[in-house]
Amino acid sequence: MSESRRQGMSNCGLPMFLVGCEDGDSRELEDRDMRNISGPYGDEEDDEDQSERQIVVGICSMTKKSKSKPMTEIMERLCKFEYITVVIFPEEVILNESVEKWPLVDCLISFHSKGFPLDKAVSYTKLRNPLLINDLNMQYFIQDRREVYRILQEEGIDLPRYAVLNRNPDRPEECNLVESEDHVEVNGEVFHKPFVEKPVSAEDHNVYIYYPTSAGGGSQRLFRKIGSRSSVYSPESTVRKTGSYIYEEFMPTDGTDVKVYTVGPDYAHAEARKSPALDGKVERDSEGKEIRYPVMLTAMEKLVARKVCLAFKQTVCGFDLLRANGHSFVCDVNGFSFVKNSMKYYDDCAKVLGNMVMRELAPQFHIPWSIPMEAEDIPIVPTTSGTMMELRCVIAVIRHGDRTPKQKMKMEVRNALFFDLFEKYGGYKTGKLKLKKPKQLQEVLDIARQLLAELVQHNDCEIEEKKSKLEQLKTVLEMYGHFSGINRKVQLTYLPNGQPKASSEEEDSLKEGPSLLLVLKWGGELTPAGRVQAEELGRAFRCMYPGGQGDYAGFPGCGLLRLHSTYRHDLKIYASDEGRVQMTAAAFAKGLLALEGELTPILVQMVKSANMNGLLDSDSDSLTDCQQRVKARLHEIMQKNRDFSEEDNQKLAPTGSPSLVNSMGVINNPVRTCDQVHTLIQSLTCQICKRLEDPKSADLQLYHSETLELMLQRWSKLERDFRMKNGRYDISKIPDIYDCVKYDTQHNSCLGLEDTLELFHLSRALADIIIPQEYGITKAEKLDIASAYCLPLVKKIQLDLQRTHEDEAVNKLHPLYSRGVMSPGRHVRTRLYFTSESHVHSLLSIFRYGGLLDERIDEQWKQAMDYLSAVTELNYMTQIVIMLYEDNNKDPSSEERFHVELHFSPGVKGCKDEDNAPLGFGFRPASSENHEKQTDPGSLEDLSQDEPDRAAPSEPISIQRKSPLIRNRKAGSVEVLSESNASRGSAYRLFPSSSHQSPEIKPSGLELLSMPAVKRFSVSYARHPTNGFEGCSMVPSIYPLETLHNSLSLKQVDEFLTSVCKNGSETQFKRLKSLSAMFDSHAQPSIDVESQETLVTTPVQLSQPPIRPLWYSSDPPSTASSAGPSSPSVVEPSSNFGFNCE
Repeated sequence: MSESRRQGMSNCGLPMFLVGCEDGDSRELEDRDMRNISGPYGDEEDDEDQSERQIVVGICSMTKKSKSKPMTEIMERLCKFEYITVVIFPEEVILNESVEKWPLVDCLISFHSKGFPLDKAVSYTKLRNPLLINDLNMQYFIQDRREVYRILQEEGIDLPRYAVLNRNPDRPEECNLVESEDHVEVNGEVFHKPFVEKPVSAEDHNVYIYYPTSAGGGSQRLFRKIGSRSSVYSPESTVRKTGSYIYEEFMPTDGTDVKVYTVGPDYAHAEARKSPALDGKVERDSEGKEIRYPVMLTAMEKLVARKVCLAFKQTVCGFDLLRANGHSFVCDVNGFSFVKNSMKYYDDCAKVLGNMVMRELAPQFHIPWSIPMEAEDIPIVPTTSGTMMELRCVIAVIRHGDRTPKQKMKMEVRNALFFDLFEKYGGYKTGKLKLKKPKQLQEVLDIARQLLAELVQHNDCEIEEKKSKLEQLKTVLEMYGHFSGINRKVQLTYLPNGQPKASSEEEDSLKEGPSLLLVLKWGGELTPAGRVQAEELGRAFRCMYPGGQGDYAGFPGCGLLRLHSTYRHDLKIYASDEGRVQMTAAAFAKGLLALEGELTPILVQMVKSANMNGLLDSDSDSLTDCQQRVKARLHEIMQKNRDFSEEDNQKLAPTGSPSLVNSMGVINNPVRTCDQVHTLIQSLTCQICKRLEDPKSADLQLYHSETLELMLQRWSKLERDFRMKNGRYDISKIPDIYDCVKYDTQHNSCLGLEDTLELFHLSRALADIIIPQEYGITKAEKLDIASAYCLPLVKKIQLDLQRTHEDEAVNKLHPLYSRGVMSPGRHVRTRLYFTSESHVHSLLSIFRYGGLLDERIDEQWKQAMDYLSAVTELNYMTQIVIMLYEDNNKDPSSEERFHVELHFSPGVKGCKDEDNAPLGFGFRPASSENHEKQTDPGSLEDLSQDEPDRAAPSEPISIQRKSPLIRNRKAGSVEVLSESNASRGSAYRLFPSSSHQSPEIKPSGLELLSMPAVKRFSVSYARHPTNGFEGCSMVPSIYPLETLHNSLSLKQVDEFLTSVCKNGSETQFKRLKSLSAMFDSHAQPSIDVESQETLVTTPVQLSQPPIRPLWYSSDPPSTASSAGPSSPSVVEPSSNFGFNCE
């Protein structure tokens, strides 16, 4: 190849394509570019060697289409293939020149649109015989809805029941229409309203939907979008009397349509949009673009996409799906169609098309090119023992992201109005009631107003509720002027004998008889910082999957996305019913799957609510007997006005946890420390009051749109509640105080309030004792309380692990439909559980104290326990991760066949003391066996070529939000450098797979494990310029994942989880049974396994054309989808807990 050409092609910044102008001339290109493309256009044969010529891809369409943003984006990416040049046919040439004068191309992308001479394009293909991406003859059929429906029906694709009315004078038998008030009869087929009337011409978008008289009659008239409208309502109820139409049954789709975009039969991207039939208003974002969001296709829908692509012989093809009554129906095929505004799709589309073109044409042009074999095609990684294993399952339990301070008010109520409300919403069934809906909250507000009015009129009336509490209830419910279930809720719990008197809180005598504990909660919303934390962690999480190295920056070849797009990633995301938890899950999913758009539609489509079975929710206000005892002891110890003694140390920290002992040393005298904290809070409220009096502060906006008045309310309430009337302190308020000062220290530090840092350190020391010890002081108590909180979750995790290696009744693609996927039968199961602090504390307690391993024998477990003991706080985004691997070289019955690893991160870093944080031993530290190269023959890459970074493992490597990319000339090769290491040119590698190791680090007491260059699973954040980052807030970084143990067997873990479940008390099992009944009554219907398997595994006879088109190649294409599907829900075996076990 000539030097000039080599230079031109290596410069990815200069895409090599010729753009046609209106006057027929080409835009001016540099000489270098012109040399690259001159060969195919000249009349004489290129003098260069045939092996050095370019493959020319021609774009033959109307200018509006060829110069559209999606086409430009995709062609620019296609040009980055070393041997591909793109030529755009000028519209004037297409319309006015004969086909003999059209440019010569090797491959043609041509498609019909308004005004396009399809006949001429067909003549050109007969003359030049280029490789066709989209068949041109089939595009005649796509213009006729009757032909489209005929082909769909022949292919066995579900479509709405329909009939054709042909108003053709020559064929009167096809024009038999009988119209009645609420139905029409077309050629003997009856369609009751609502029904749809479509013109037979696909170019005519005037589709009408007719409504029954019982719903008001009239019709909705759909049309091609004009401004912000896509349909209008008309009172006209009679069908059109001229023209030919298709009449079909109306499908109830809950207001959304799904648009599917294929790029070849193995790739499908799906987006949902608001149905134009809903109200006709097009939902647009701030940039004026129609709002769409990615959705996950089921297995059957992916097969439908494949069938449509093949039946119409359109590699790039769009069609519409209607999801109704548990089925998916195709209602329209649009032909050539691109996704708009998705960078991920542009990357994928260019990659798939480029590989198709190269696969078909490179051999005949003698171009040295081979199908890129993605290293992530089979999920294989080197294990810590040096062998190669296949990743089978990833389970993560994750705490929600940064939130506004939670606020809570408790009151015991006995008024009949509250009992009536409790009965009205079925509170007596379970003894608990949660009210979040606007109507419910309005009823509570009405009761509060009524009782307050009666108090004003009759001071001696028998209203036992305290006036101040009722006023606070009324004030909070009246905030914002409207109700929102995300930031306010009321919980009612039935107390048969009234509330037990606390040692210091109740001054009046205990009243007899039943009562209700009313707990009002508000605040606790996910902040913009929390959203960024979750989304960035989702992106970083991809790197845990094989092939994810260096792909944190979002390159589309990422291993997880590859798995997801090829239907081998069985993903389910669960979240508790808290708004902050659900939005965290949605933001994480957005980052994990490279989704785009707002969080709400992602939440609706991708996050399953697990609030009906106790899986992720906990009623922290209904404490177990053990918790009541623990809290009483905590109150007793923390109310002593003297220095902590050795006896107190034994009472408060019997486990000897260094984090607890250190905090007790900081506090020394708990009452004196509480005095200091109260004084500092008083100082804070005084400073805020002074700021309020300052005219300069009148319009001051704090973080997340909070005002100084609201900030003062927060702190004033804590000041009142912390120190009770009897002078003693309510230590249950310490977590709230720490919560508030942590929030203000991070987000509102620009106010410059004095003493906030001192308040932060003192309240944190108190919280570091109170919060973890509320979940149990002794090991036995910790296990008892942990079981009450998360026994259902433990059982679910056990089932997740079991279902991975058993013969799953999942829908698997037949190999016929899985070309390009090297292991179509293999799945990686991912289960993500987003929850609150209580579940994370409890699950960690079960692993720590449940007897998984004996730290006296297992040195690695001892190191892990020492590390966990030094962790002071399980902060936002805390993660507990379980990864299951399978060694296919071992006997299936061998205990060594399945390998489990346990990882942990304490979440985001604290405000001021990152330097004092305990360090673990990195993520997936390798053993000494890794010193010898053990490349598995089944591996897809020469692992010796992968050179890890030489950084010391104790140095967390921060992945910046915008990581610099280094691409080499081969597509799909990307490395990400951390900013701290960019100068050294050291590549980020999460899974070092080389035999070259950094010098050993021998920690004390850890003789068998050496520490290779293991990069921390860490995310750093800079100041974020958007998303409402007001004031001076910074988004804190997240601690890296640390491996607690990396050589567990599945049998060990399974036996451990079984013993944990068996050790639950009888009361806990009774509770779980009742929760199971609730779960079953609310469970979503599952797909019938037998029918699904029959549908999927039975080979469908595909009619092969006489000449094999390019998509029938047996070579594996490289595909990835931005919103790849997960396996559909299936029926799982029943369990004691009634889960559907997805």
